[in-house]
Amino acid sequence: MTGPSATRRSLVLGLGALGLSACAGRDYSTLSRADHVYVLKEERRLYLMQSGKQIREFAIDLGFAPQGHKNLSGDGRTPEGEYFIDRKNPRSAYYLSLGINYPNQQDMEIARALNVDPGGDIFIHGEPNGFRGRLQRDWTAGCIAVRNPEVEEIYARVPMGTPVTILA
Repeated sequence: MTGPSATRRSLVLGLGALGLSACAGRDYSTLSRADHVYVLKEERRLYLMQSGKQIREFAIDLGFAPQGHKNLSGDGRTPEGEYFIDRKNPRSAYYLSLGINYPNQQDMEIARALNVDPGGDIFIHGEPNGFRGRLQRDWTAGCIAVRNPEVEEIYARVPMGTPVTILA
């Protein structure tokens, strides 16, 4: 990869990928915890970081209309900005899920100015429970989706309160 996208990725992520694998049934308790999550929407990638170094990378799917910042309930967009993990749901309808504190104060102010409902319930999550098949690209209502074995690892390695930066 070359050009502005590669430069941005390098600036955000630095060097030092460990190449850890995710597999069902793995004991994640021995792996290091992430202290920051970065999502690069254009690249469809989620990165777990620790002390400024990448410790894991995942392919993602986004909302069904992923370009641009989420401003309106039902717009199918995935938000952009600074957030944090504010809840974890082991009984999610999407295998496991980690809640992102969207809308934050800035999002609510924008929605108020536009006189719209900003929506909510944005998560990093797995596949729908009971689903057997292949999902199309960018199938969520605005969330960040990964495969079930991957969300197991993310769920185990990302504590409550972890910052989440979502970039276009």
